[in-house]
Amino acid sequence: MSHLFDLTGKTALVTGANTGIGQGIALALAAAGADIVAAGRSDAADTGERIAAMGRRFVQVTADLSSTEPVQRAIDAAVALNGRLDIVVNNAGIIRRADAVDVTEEDWDAVIDTNLKSLFFLSQAAARHMLAHGGGKIVNIASLLSFQGGIRVPAYAASKSAVAGLTRALANEWAAQGINVNAIAPGYFDTNNTAALRADPARDAAILARIPAGRWGVPDDLAGAAVFLASRASDYVHGVVLPVDGGWLAR
Repeated sequence: MSHLFDLTGKTALVTGANTGIGQGIALALAAAGADIVAAGRSDAADTGERIAAMGRRFVQVTADLSSTEPVQRAIDAAVALNGRLDIVVNNAGIIRRADAVDVTEEDWDAVIDTNLKSLFFLSQAAARHMLAHGGGKIVNIASLLSFQGGIRVPAYAASKSAVAGLTRALANEWAAQGINVNAIAPGYFDTNNTAALRADPARDAAILARIPAGRWGVPDDLAGAAVFLASRASDYVHGVVLPVDGGWLAR
């Protein structure tokens, strides 16, 4: 069965791979055999060093995905690495916390542009290449707020609900043409985005009490789901939003 999960010779473009969930997924794909192109604003040197230690190739593209300007540059860099792009992981995202009555247009646009608009146009550019080269895998990073409303994060909830719908819409168009489009919905993970929650003793305790697994997730917890959705093992899986949440939604 191991050959179904083997990514040897594949090229994966991962956005926001410098830390947290994106880094964990990039390392998992590299451990399964893929070469990695990381696109994001922040330096991903640590990710690159760890991938190089596995004997995989790594390229970083400086890309501010609050706009669509770097989309084609990132695709071109990925294709240049090995001649084709096989896997895209749309992980880059931001969150802005405020009461709904206080959300500014600037914050709303920043979240939607990064979490949704750039995700779509990166997927579109990747699909144009994949359709001409026999297919590929697109994995979007959704959220528990693809299913729920959250508290004080209306733009984030809107963007991640849209990511779930977009995942299904793109799967409907591209499944028959060899492109798998799916999503992972991480639960409460120990990352920069959740630092404010973990620093609030009351919120931290309330969240832990709701998670059947009894702990916050760590990036390594996403490795299996990411490799599955990026590999041949998921060839007949289309339009799925897979929660990796310690059982949160089961409650």
